[in-house]
Amino acid sequence: MATIRRARRGSALLAVLWLSAALAVIGFSVANTVRGETERTETSLDGLRSYYLAVAGVERSSMELLWSVNNPTLHILPPAATTVVYPFETGDVRVEILPEAGKLDINHAPVEQLFRLVTALGLDSSRAEEISAAIEDWRKPASEGSPFDLYYLSQVPSFRARHASFNEIEELLQVKGVTPDIFYGSYLPALEGGSGPRLVWHPGLADCLTVYGSGNRVDVNTAQPAVLMAVGVSPEAAEAIVERRREAPIRLEQVGGLVASLGVQAPLRVGGNSIVTMRATAQLRLANGKLSDLKRTVAAQVKYMPPSYDAPVHILRWYDTAWSN
Repeated sequence: MATIRRARRGSALLAVLWLSAALAVIGFSVANTVRGETERTETSLDGLRSYYLAVAGVERSSMELLWSVNNPTLHILPPAATTVVYPFETGDVRVEILPEAGKLDINHAPVEQLFRLVTALGLDSSRAEEISAAIEDWRKPASEGSPFDLYYLSQVPSFRARHASFNEIEELLQVKGVTPDIFYGSYLPALEGGSGPRLVWHPGLADCLTVYGSGNRVDVNTAQPAVLMAVGVSPEAAEAIVERRREAPIRLEQVGGLVASLGVQAPLRVGGNSIVTMRATAQLRLANGKLSDLKRTVAAQVKYMPPSYDAPVHILRWYDTAWSN
Protein backbone atom coordinates (compact mmCIF):
# COMPACT_ATOMS: atom_id res chain seq x y z
CA MET A 1 0.00 0.00 0.00
CA ALA A 2 2.82 2.41 0.84
CA THR A 3 4.35 1.80 -2.55
CA ILE A 4 1.01 2.48 -4.21
CA ARG A 5 0.56 5.72 -2.24
CA ARG A 6 4.06 6.89 -3.18
CA ALA A 7 3.33 6.15 -6.84
CA ARG A 8 0.07 8.10 -6.67
CA ARG A 9 1.82 11.06 -5.01
CA GLY A 10 4.48 10.96 -7.74
CA SER A 11 1.82 10.92 -10.45
CA ALA A 12 -0.03 13.84 -8.83
CA LEU A 13 3.21 15.82 -8.57
CA LEU A 14 4.00 15.12 -12.21
CA ALA A 15 0.49 16.21 -13.24
CA VAL A 16 0.87 19.43 -11.24
CA LEU A 17 4.21 20.12 -12.90
CA TRP A 18 2.77 19.53 -16.37
CA LEU A 19 -0.24 21.72 -15.55
CA SER A 20 2.05 24.48 -14.25
CA ALA A 21 4.14 24.28 -17.41
CA ALA A 22 1.01 24.46 -19.60
CA LEU A 23 -0.31 27.45 -17.64
CA ALA A 24 3.10 29.16 -17.94
CA VAL A 25 3.09 28.63 -21.72
CA ILE A 26 -0.47 29.99 -21.97
CA GLY A 27 0.44 32.98 -19.79
CA PHE A 28 3.54 33.69 -21.87
CA SER A 29 1.51 33.44 -25.08
CA VAL A 30 -1.18 35.79 -23.75
CA ALA A 31 1.44 38.27 -22.53
CA ASN A 32 3.23 38.16 -25.89
CA THR A 33 -0.06 38.68 -27.73
CA VAL A 34 -1.01 41.61 -25.51
CA ARG A 35 2.41 43.19 -25.99
CA GLY A 36 2.21 42.70 -29.76
CA GLU A 37 -1.27 44.22 -29.92
CA THR A 38 -0.13 47.12 -27.75
CA GLU A 39 2.83 47.81 -30.02
CA ARG A 40 0.59 47.52 -33.08
CA THR A 41 -1.88 49.96 -31.58
CA GLU A 42 0.90 52.42 -30.73
CA THR A 43 2.29 52.13 -34.27
CA SER A 44 -1.18 52.71 -35.76
CA LEU A 45 -1.68 55.71 -33.49
CA ASP A 46 1.74 57.13 -34.44
CA GLY A 47 0.92 56.51 -38.10
CA LEU A 48 -2.35 58.43 -37.74
CA ARG A 49 -0.62 61.31 -35.94
CA SER A 50 2.08 61.36 -38.63
CA TYR A 51 -0.61 61.44 -41.32
CA TYR A 52 -2.27 64.56 -39.92
CA LEU A 53 1.13 66.14 -39.37
CA ALA A 54 1.94 65.57 -43.05
CA VAL A 55 -1.47 66.97 -44.04
CA ALA A 56 -0.65 70.11 -42.04
CA GLY A 57 2.60 70.40 -43.99
CA VAL A 58 0.75 70.23 -47.32
CA GLU A 59 -1.79 72.85 -46.26
CA ARG A 60 0.81 75.22 -44.83
CA SER A 61 3.16 75.00 -47.81
CA SER A 62 0.35 75.52 -50.33
CA MET A 63 -0.79 78.65 -48.50
CA GLU A 64 2.75 79.99 -48.07
CA LEU A 65 3.46 79.50 -51.77
CA LEU A 66 0.28 81.41 -52.60
CA TRP A 67 1.35 84.22 -50.25
CA SER A 68 4.86 84.32 -51.74
CA VAL A 69 3.49 84.59 -55.28
CA ASN A 70 1.02 87.35 -54.38
CA ASN A 71 3.59 89.25 -52.29
CA PRO A 72 6.91 89.08 -54.18
CA THR A 73 8.64 91.44 -51.76
CA LEU A 74 7.53 89.48 -48.68
CA HIS A 75 8.53 85.93 -49.52
CA ILE A 76 7.72 83.36 -46.87
CA LEU A 77 9.22 80.60 -48.97
CA PRO A 78 12.68 81.25 -50.46
CA PRO A 79 12.61 82.05 -54.19
CA ALA A 80 12.77 78.91 -56.37
CA ALA A 81 12.54 76.71 -53.25
CA THR A 82 11.93 73.04 -53.99
CA THR A 83 11.86 71.81 -50.37
CA VAL A 84 10.92 73.30 -47.03
CA VAL A 85 11.10 71.82 -43.53
CA TYR A 86 8.52 72.77 -40.89
CA PRO A 87 9.57 72.06 -37.27
CA PHE A 88 6.24 71.59 -35.50
CA GLU A 89 6.05 70.92 -31.77
CA THR A 90 5.04 67.31 -32.34
CA GLY A 91 7.46 66.57 -35.17
CA ASP A 92 9.08 67.70 -38.40
CA VAL A 93 7.56 67.80 -41.87
CA ARG A 94 9.62 67.95 -45.04
CA VAL A 95 7.61 69.24 -48.01
CA GLU A 96 8.74 68.87 -51.60
CA ILE A 97 7.39 71.48 -54.04
CA LEU A 98 7.14 69.84 -57.46
CA PRO A 99 5.72 71.95 -60.31
CA GLU A 100 4.27 70.13 -63.29
CA ALA A 101 6.66 72.21 -65.40
CA GLY A 102 9.37 69.81 -64.30
CA LYS A 103 7.79 67.19 -66.60
CA LEU A 104 7.16 66.84 -70.33
CA ASP A 105 3.68 67.37 -71.71
CA ILE A 106 2.69 63.90 -72.90
CA ASN A 107 0.10 65.26 -75.32
CA HIS A 108 2.48 67.60 -77.16
CA ALA A 109 6.03 66.32 -76.67
CA PRO A 110 7.53 65.31 -80.05
CA VAL A 111 8.13 61.62 -80.66
CA GLU A 112 11.89 62.23 -80.79
CA GLN A 113 11.72 63.79 -77.33
CA LEU A 114 9.73 60.84 -75.99
CA PHE A 115 12.29 58.45 -77.49
CA ARG A 116 15.16 60.29 -75.79
CA LEU A 117 13.23 60.26 -72.51
CA VAL A 118 12.54 56.51 -72.53
CA THR A 119 16.14 55.81 -73.56
CA ALA A 120 17.43 58.00 -70.73
CA LEU A 121 15.29 55.96 -68.30
CA GLY A 122 17.43 52.96 -69.17
CA LEU A 123 15.44 51.09 -71.83
CA ASP A 124 17.10 49.80 -74.99
CA SER A 125 16.49 51.62 -78.25
CA SER A 126 14.04 49.05 -79.66
CA ARG A 127 11.73 49.21 -76.62
CA ALA A 128 12.09 52.99 -76.46
CA GLU A 129 11.10 53.25 -80.11
CA GLU A 130 8.08 50.99 -79.58
CA ILE A 131 6.85 52.92 -76.51
CA SER A 132 7.30 56.37 -78.06
CA ALA A 133 5.51 55.22 -81.24
CA ALA A 134 2.69 53.68 -79.15
CA ILE A 135 2.24 56.93 -77.21
CA GLU A 136 2.04 58.86 -80.48
CA ASP A 137 -0.51 56.36 -81.82
CA TRP A 138 -2.64 56.57 -78.64
CA ARG A 139 -2.91 60.36 -78.71
CA LYS A 140 -3.35 60.73 -82.49
CA PRO A 141 -6.75 60.39 -84.25
CA ALA A 142 -6.89 57.32 -86.50
CA SER A 143 -10.11 57.00 -88.50
CA GLU A 144 -8.96 53.75 -90.18
CA GLY A 145 -7.29 52.19 -87.17
CA SER A 146 -3.60 51.53 -86.64
CA PRO A 147 -1.22 48.55 -86.27
CA PHE A 148 -1.39 48.95 -82.50
CA ASP A 149 -5.17 48.44 -82.46
CA LEU A 150 -4.78 44.73 -83.24
CA TYR A 151 -2.60 44.34 -80.15
CA TYR A 152 -5.14 46.07 -77.88
CA LEU A 153 -8.01 44.01 -79.28
CA SER A 154 -6.06 40.80 -78.61
CA GLN A 155 -5.75 41.55 -74.88
CA VAL A 156 -8.01 39.98 -72.23
CA PRO A 157 -10.13 41.94 -71.66
CA SER A 158 -9.80 43.64 -75.02
CA PHE A 159 -10.07 47.39 -75.43
CA ARG A 160 -9.55 50.13 -77.99
CA ALA A 161 -6.99 52.90 -77.96
CA ARG A 162 -8.42 56.34 -77.31
CA HIS A 163 -6.80 57.97 -80.34
CA ALA A 164 -7.21 61.22 -78.46
CA SER A 165 -5.31 63.24 -75.87
CA PHE A 166 -4.40 61.59 -72.57
CA ASN A 167 -6.82 62.66 -69.83
CA GLU A 168 -4.94 60.98 -66.98
CA ILE A 169 -1.31 59.96 -66.87
CA GLU A 170 -2.35 56.47 -65.68
CA GLU A 171 -3.63 55.79 -69.21
CA LEU A 172 -0.01 55.07 -70.02
CA LEU A 173 -0.38 51.71 -68.27
CA GLN A 174 -2.60 50.61 -71.19
CA VAL A 175 -0.14 51.69 -73.86
CA LYS A 176 1.77 48.88 -75.55
CA GLY A 177 5.19 48.31 -74.05
CA VAL A 178 4.56 50.22 -70.81
CA THR A 179 4.81 47.95 -67.75
CA PRO A 180 4.20 48.96 -64.10
CA ASP A 181 7.94 49.19 -63.37
CA ILE A 182 8.47 51.42 -66.42
CA PHE A 183 5.53 53.61 -65.38
CA TYR A 184 6.09 53.83 -61.62
CA GLY A 185 9.85 53.33 -61.53
CA SER A 186 11.74 50.70 -59.57
CA TYR A 187 14.72 49.93 -57.37
CA LEU A 188 17.71 48.47 -59.18
CA PRO A 189 21.00 47.12 -57.81
CA ALA A 190 23.69 49.75 -57.39
CA LEU A 191 27.03 49.47 -59.14
CA GLU A 192 29.48 47.19 -57.39
CA GLY A 193 32.16 48.82 -55.31
CA GLY A 194 30.05 51.82 -54.28
CA SER A 195 29.73 52.92 -50.67
CA GLY A 196 26.07 53.90 -50.93
CA PRO A 197 22.91 51.79 -50.64
CA ARG A 198 22.68 48.46 -52.42
CA LEU A 199 19.49 49.46 -54.24
CA VAL A 200 19.10 52.71 -56.15
CA TRP A 201 15.79 54.28 -57.11
CA HIS A 202 15.20 54.77 -60.84
CA PRO A 203 12.27 57.02 -61.78
CA GLY A 204 9.50 56.00 -64.15
CA LEU A 205 7.37 57.68 -66.78
CA ALA A 206 4.96 58.95 -64.10
CA ASP A 207 7.81 61.07 -62.71
CA CYS A 208 8.64 62.53 -66.11
CA LEU A 209 5.36 63.06 -67.99
CA THR A 210 2.23 65.09 -67.28
CA VAL A 211 -1.17 65.61 -68.87
CA TYR A 212 -1.11 69.26 -67.83
CA GLY A 213 0.46 71.41 -70.52
CA SER A 214 3.67 72.88 -69.18
CA GLY A 215 4.86 74.65 -72.30
CA ASN A 216 8.06 73.81 -74.09
CA ARG A 217 10.40 74.61 -71.17
CA VAL A 218 11.10 72.48 -68.11
CA ASP A 219 11.90 73.52 -64.56
CA VAL A 220 15.65 73.24 -64.04
CA ASN A 221 15.27 72.60 -60.29
CA THR A 222 12.86 69.65 -60.28
CA ALA A 223 13.12 67.97 -63.69
CA GLN A 224 14.40 64.41 -63.53
CA PRO A 225 17.79 63.89 -65.25
CA ALA A 226 15.97 61.86 -67.92
CA VAL A 227 13.72 64.87 -68.64
CA LEU A 228 16.74 67.16 -68.92
CA MET A 229 18.33 64.76 -71.41
CA ALA A 230 15.06 64.50 -73.33
CA VAL A 231 15.04 68.26 -73.98
CA GLY A 232 18.63 68.25 -75.24
CA VAL A 233 20.89 68.38 -72.18
CA SER A 234 23.87 66.04 -72.38
CA PRO A 235 24.24 63.36 -69.67
CA GLU A 236 27.30 65.15 -68.28
CA ALA A 237 25.53 68.51 -68.16
CA ALA A 238 22.43 66.91 -66.59
CA GLU A 239 24.60 65.42 -63.84
CA ALA A 240 26.24 68.82 -63.28
CA ILE A 241 22.82 70.50 -63.01
CA VAL A 242 21.65 67.92 -60.44
CA GLU A 243 24.81 68.43 -58.37
CA ARG A 244 24.44 72.21 -58.58
CA ARG A 245 20.80 72.26 -57.42
CA ARG A 246 21.60 69.95 -54.49
CA GLU A 247 23.63 72.80 -53.01
CA ALA A 248 20.81 75.35 -53.42
CA PRO A 249 17.90 75.95 -55.81
CA ILE A 250 18.92 77.57 -59.10
CA ARG A 251 17.40 81.04 -59.29
CA LEU A 252 16.02 82.68 -62.41
CA GLU A 253 18.91 85.11 -62.78
CA GLN A 254 21.39 82.20 -62.55
CA VAL A 255 19.96 80.10 -65.37
CA GLY A 256 21.66 82.06 -68.15
CA GLY A 257 25.11 81.75 -66.60
CA LEU A 258 24.60 78.06 -65.84
CA VAL A 259 23.47 77.31 -69.38
CA ALA A 260 26.43 79.20 -70.82
CA SER A 261 28.95 77.48 -68.54
CA LEU A 262 27.66 74.03 -69.48
CA GLY A 263 27.27 74.78 -73.16
CA VAL A 264 23.64 73.75 -73.00
CA GLN A 265 21.12 74.60 -75.71
CA ALA A 266 17.93 73.51 -74.00
CA PRO A 267 14.60 75.11 -72.99
CA LEU A 268 15.04 75.53 -69.22
CA ARG A 269 13.07 77.65 -66.78
CA VAL A 270 12.65 78.21 -63.05
CA GLY A 271 9.38 77.38 -61.35
CA GLY A 272 6.12 76.19 -62.81
CA ASN A 273 2.80 77.38 -64.06
CA SER A 274 -0.26 77.10 -61.85
CA ILE A 275 -0.19 73.37 -61.01
CA VAL A 276 2.14 72.12 -58.29
CA THR A 277 2.39 68.89 -56.30
CA MET A 278 3.05 69.28 -52.57
CA ARG A 279 4.54 66.07 -51.18
CA ALA A 280 4.97 66.05 -47.40
CA THR A 281 6.83 63.50 -45.26
CA ALA A 282 6.26 63.67 -41.49
CA GLN A 283 8.23 62.27 -38.55
CA LEU A 284 6.99 62.50 -34.98
CA ARG A 285 9.18 63.87 -32.22
CA LEU A 286 9.85 61.38 -29.42
CA ALA A 287 10.01 62.16 -25.70
CA ASN A 288 13.81 62.35 -25.88
CA GLY A 289 13.63 65.01 -28.59
CA LYS A 290 14.74 62.75 -31.43
CA LEU A 291 12.65 62.00 -34.49
CA SER A 292 10.83 58.70 -34.86
CA ASP A 293 11.93 56.21 -37.51
CA LEU A 294 8.31 55.97 -38.63
CA LYS A 295 7.54 58.20 -41.62
CA ARG A 296 4.26 59.01 -43.33
CA THR A 297 4.04 60.71 -46.73
CA VAL A 298 0.99 62.32 -48.34
CA ALA A 299 0.73 64.50 -51.42
CA ALA A 300 -1.67 66.90 -53.08
CA GLN A 301 -1.70 68.16 -56.64
CA VAL A 302 -2.99 71.71 -56.36
CA LYS A 303 -3.96 74.33 -58.91
CA TYR A 304 -3.70 78.01 -58.11
CA MET A 305 -6.72 79.82 -59.48
CA PRO A 306 -7.17 83.40 -60.74
CA PRO A 307 -8.55 85.96 -58.24
CA SER A 308 -12.07 85.74 -59.69
CA TYR A 309 -12.56 82.12 -58.58
CA ASP A 310 -14.34 81.05 -55.40
CA ALA A 311 -11.17 79.62 -53.82
CA PRO A 312 -7.57 80.51 -54.56
CA VAL A 313 -6.41 76.88 -54.38
CA HIS A 314 -8.13 73.84 -55.88
CA ILE A 315 -6.95 70.32 -55.04
CA LEU A 316 -6.93 68.31 -58.26
CA ARG A 317 -5.68 65.05 -56.76
CA TRP A 318 -5.02 63.85 -53.24
CA TYR A 319 -2.68 60.97 -52.36
CA ASP A 320 -3.32 59.52 -48.89
CA THR A 321 -0.29 57.30 -49.32
CA ALA A 322 2.55 58.75 -51.35
CA TRP A 323 6.20 57.85 -51.76
CA SER A 324 9.28 60.05 -51.49
CA ASN A 325 12.84 59.10 -52.36
